[in-house]
Amino acid sequence: MRAQEHSRTYRDFDLAREIDPDEIDALERAGQPEQGYGAKSRKAAGLGIPPVPPHALKMPAQRGRGATINPGSRFDRNEASVFDDGWDTLTADFAELPPLRTTLTRDASRSVISWNQSPDLGFDRAVNPYRGCEHGCVYCYARPSHAYLGYSPGLDFETKLLFKPDVAALLEKELRKPGYVARPLALGSNTDPYQPIERTLKLTREVLEVMDRFSHPVTIVTKSAGVLRDIDILQELATRNLVRVYLSVTTLDATLARRMEPRAATPMRRLQAIAELSRAGIPTGVLAAPMIPALNDAEMERILEAAARAGARQAGYVLLRLPHELKQIFEDWLHANYPDRARHVLELVRETRAGGLNDSRFGKRFTGTGVYADLLARRFSLAARQHGLEERQDLDCSQFRAPVGIPGLAESQMSLF
Repeated sequence: MRAQEHSRTYRDFDLAREIDPDEIDALERAGQPEQGYGAKSRKAAGLGIPPVPPHALKMPAQRGRGATINPGSRFDRNEASVFDDGWDTLTADFAELPPLRTTLTRDASRSVISWNQSPDLGFDRAVNPYRGCEHGCVYCYARPSHAYLGYSPGLDFETKLLFKPDVAALLEKELRKPGYVARPLALGSNTDPYQPIERTLKLTREVLEVMDRFSHPVTIVTKSAGVLRDIDILQELATRNLVRVYLSVTTLDATLARRMEPRAATPMRRLQAIAELSRAGIPTGVLAAPMIPALNDAEMERILEAAARAGARQAGYVLLRLPHELKQIFEDWLHANYPDRARHVLELVRETRAGGLNDSRFGKRFTGTGVYADLLARRFSLAARQHGLEERQDLDCSQFRAPVGIPGLAESQMSLF
């Protein structure tokens, strides 16, 4: 009976939209609550999974951001300590603080392809146009990578972003190297290639244009419906079996998503993106990741069912990983947002991670170990088979060709006239 009552309460809400950081900032400055979660529904694309009601959210200190803290990195020699200066600064109402602004810094990298030899990954190379990610997913395994830049993996990760303006030119240069052998290149393996700043910088689109010219296979992982902007290039790549797009759907509960992934697309919007990509003939999959014990893992089957109805052909999942500073960041967020179940969640994580909060061993870090982890794996396998999400087809690497001519030559010659 309780489940039926819950079902009736969330049919009147429309959550099929992208979260706009500019909108959040504007509302924060105006002192207004977030809009859009109480609007009447337009029946989200008939995908079979209605939105979840927007219960009152207990927001972190910085609204619109994921992390609740900004700890130092593991490379810092000195550690700062909190100190009350007599003005009650430690008990101040953080709601009175101005919102954190997103800053962009030019990345001067001389190469853009990152290589790996991990047996856990299905690719050996990747390109990330951005460092840091404004989506602010509190569980993001990439957060500790920000420490290499001298930034905190906490709030710095989602507010101090680096971009690579020459990513396309550098990528083309590397693809033209003698002896280069094409294999599927992952776009967005570390941070989301379609995070909000991509709307204006369009670096991901430039990368896809290079992939198209070179007939190079590429896979994309994103939480953003912004991928639909590039549907023209993706369709062209799909006709030659050169692309796969995966939408990461962590939960169907909009309240939970808003807390964990404050500036990513809503769950319904991601399902709609899967549907639109599939209708355009672009092979699309879903990643139910990460699965967090006692928080969103009960939704695994529903996520896969909804994605299959939308047109997804493949599926994958990853158990929550908490490397380095992410342990402290996630634990603080968990106690701030779900104090009633925080201890239970962490106990279950330790059960799947050999007694710790992380297990970095190859073959174990994505799926965990123990009874709980084994049960999750069996549930996924059964649901994927039930909903037809086991399609496996390799991308075609044989079409790779470097375009004839010198990059940029025609443009430089025309500038003489």
